[in-house]
Amino acid sequence: MSETGTSASAQSAAELADAHSNRWKALAFIALAQLMVVLDATIVNIALPSAQQDLGISDGNRQWVITAYALAFGGLLLFGGRIADLWGRKRTFVTGLIGFAGASAIGGAAQSEAMLLGARALQGAFGALLAPAALSLLAVMFTDAKERAKAFGIYGAIAGGGGAVGLILGGFLTEYLNWRWTFFVNIPFAIIAALGAYFVIREPAGGRNRSPLDIPGVILSTLGLVSLVYGFTRAESNGWSDSTTIGLFVASAVLLAAFVFTESKVKAPLLPLRVITERNRGGVYLSLGLAIIAMFGLFLFLTYYLQIVKGYSPVKTGFAFLPMIAGMITGSTQIGARLMTRVPPRLLMAPGFALAAVGMLLLTQMEVNSSYAGLLLPAQLLLGLGMGTAFMPAMSLATYGVQPKDAGVASAMVNTSQQVGGAIGTALLNTIAASATTSYIKDHIGGAASKSQQQLVQLQGMVNGYTNAIWFAVGILVVAATIAATLVNTGRPDMSAASGAGDGVEDEVKVPVIAH
Repeated sequence: MSETGTSASAQSAAELADAHSNRWKALAFIALAQLMVVLDATIVNIALPSAQQDLGISDGNRQWVITAYALAFGGLLLFGGRIADLWGRKRTFVTGLIGFAGASAIGGAAQSEAMLLGARALQGAFGALLAPAALSLLAVMFTDAKERAKAFGIYGAIAGGGGAVGLILGGFLTEYLNWRWTFFVNIPFAIIAALGAYFVIREPAGGRNRSPLDIPGVILSTLGLVSLVYGFTRAESNGWSDSTTIGLFVASAVLLAAFVFTESKVKAPLLPLRVITERNRGGVYLSLGLAIIAMFGLFLFLTYYLQIVKGYSPVKTGFAFLPMIAGMITGSTQIGARLMTRVPPRLLMAPGFALAAVGMLLLTQMEVNSSYAGLLLPAQLLLGLGMGTAFMPAMSLATYGVQPKDAGVASAMVNTSQQVGGAIGTALLNTIAASATTSYIKDHIGGAASKSQQQLVQLQGMVNGYTNAIWFAVGILVVAATIAATLVNTGRPDMSAASGAGDGVEDEVKVPVIAH
């Protein structure tokens, strides 16, 4: 070997050792960034009623505060993953953090509905740069199988607990300061994580994917997803038979079909079709997306039910969600994680989604004067336990057996099905709830003589809307359980095989994140 070759390999080995020595410090900053992204998905839920009142946002448009974030995040995740491959993970990660801080500052200072929604979309876009870069940084820094499991465990636990932190912190900030602080609080998180990442992370050389960027794929997938969710949102204000609503659904179908066709033809596709056409992974993405559709709408309804119907303060509302989060963490770490190496994934996924459907079914009995301890508490526990149990094997199986070069895309697809499912769920279930509320009030307001009776009819109408939408969510979860039972047919995974350095790291166990 030439002297030049020897010095180059020595330099490469030195860089690798440097990256390796800093890995645990780097994990702290990566986990902090992940906490901020997850926290931001739920923190705004608690602040939403206050922000809606302050900025005069209509009931029909309120879900866009959640949807704008989820859609930009989900629509751009695959693109964000490719940017990280092309541009360098560390650079993409730090850029994402700085952009997220700037978008949060705009959101906190928002003086109008448009400014707030724009800030939320920007947060989602920078989150889509941040999330895949964070995961792939962990992948290249933790090469030992045991260390990798530990690192992903810590990262996953923070991601899972971030939803609870967001609900409680959102409550405190809204109640004792102002809803605007639910945005401003991201700025110190982002600055600390960006500075830490800049000075601590040493990305190993030679990890970039230099294949050309699939621009048509990026444009078609993003526009197709935007049309789909906007179609659901228009359906509420203008009706399902409105020409614009139908036009948006048709446009979405055409754009997404064109995306699939393009991906089958280009040399370096944004989403290689082999990732989603494999039976088990396809089943996971589909059942996962459906389950998230059911869950996201519920977060919105329960927030409004607790604050407006039951009169809970924002802080009390945050704590009221804890049983669901506790159930989710217990289901994933104590049931899912312990059984996933002993039984086939479908035997955890199908019963898990079915148990969540039972929890959701309890919530269809919700009335204006329902007891928290008697109804909401057991329903949330069942929902959390079911979803946590199902998500653990689903997350593992979603990237199991993929080629190393596809592992990042497969991981991004899990996030995409979650984010897009959340956007559709919020829009679809909000549409169903709003129309049921309107027709209930129209039918019953005539019999209310006094002002107090009219107020009661209004509240009953709201709750009737929520329970109507929750029935749909029950059906969606039953479909998710059926898909998991029939499409997912792989046996018990062999967890003993260690993958190559940095390859297939996404196969490691991850704690599920349901928020947003």
